[in-house]
Amino acid sequence: MPDSKTPATELTSQYMAQVTNDLDRNAKEQDRISAEIDALQEQLRALQHDNTVLTNMRNALGVTDTATRPTPEADAAPSATRQKAAPQPGAGKRTRAKKAATAQSGETVKEPAAKKSETAPKTTAAKTTQPTLVELIRRHLTGQNEPRSAAEIATALGEAHPDRNIKTTVVRTTVEGLVAKSHAQRTKQGNSVYYTTTDTQDTTPSASAPAEDQAEVN
Repeated sequence: MPDSKTPATELTSQYMAQVTNDLDRNAKEQDRISAEIDALQEQLRALQHDNTVLTNMRNALGVTDTATRPTPEADAAPSATRQKAAPQPGAGKRTRAKKAATAQSGETVKEPAAKKSETAPKTTAAKTTQPTLVELIRRHLTGQNEPRSAAEIATALGEAHPDRNIKTTVVRTTVEGLVAKSHAQRTKQGNSVYYTTTDTQDTTPSASAPAEDQAEVN
């Protein structure tokens, strides 16, 4: 009787081990996809920010050209008046009144355009002062004299920029993108991963790495 129970127990143990491994892989895959989504959202915000800046610059340049260059309608009005052979009685008064109204409307349009062209560069300059996450990570790694983990980078950037809500998963995905573009280098110390810029790759990671970084890589 005990012999018949032994194969069933072994089979159950194998199934439990397989299910546990599958659950671990599923959880890791969810973490990886969540990190990629966060990184893509950060890139989307950066692109939207750049689009706003470029749109403001284009609008500012377009308003400046319109304010300094006479419109085709203004040039065509005098020539059309000269082409009239025999004006009717009272036509001269109507023409002068129309010209006066056109001049007043031209001054009304040009004045707000000038004000807009003065304020637009200030708005553009204010928006361009916000660096992207990629720039922040590259600056941070360039200023370090030894490799840093993704958690250390995220902590440092979070303290320097508390309004950015920087997450470790987003930092790891972004810095891996820099590694893929040869703008950074990855090194391993046991189960921990450290990053440096390409001009500081001769340094080695410290043996006393934080425990949370090792757990983060696992």
